[in-house]
Amino acid sequence: MPDDVNLQGVSGVGGMGVSPAGRTQGSAGGDGSFRDMLFQKIEEVNSLQREAEAAMSNLAERKTENVTEVLVAVQKADLAFKTLMQLRNKLFEAYREINQLRI
Repeated sequence: MPDDVNLQGVSGVGGMGVSPAGRTQGSAGGDGSFRDMLFQKIEEVNSLQREAEAAMSNLAERKTENVTEVLVAVQKADLAFKTLMQLRNKLFEAYREINQLRI
């Protein structure tokens, strides 16, 4: 039943260490909680989408001629978003299964 979703590929933009404001870092026994990791990945996806939007804007305004760079930025953002949506779907599926457990 469990499918492994690898989000390590999402952090491909310069090792962004963006941490959402107001979030606590770390937990009692590890490098960070699942919640912190999830919020960090959401911020990374958001950053990739902003970069893709900026690249498209630069192409439209003729500030850049490099179409390949724009397409790569758009594909990165798309893949990151799709991966995040798959993670969300798996989390909802797990939540529904837990709710259906009889105690």
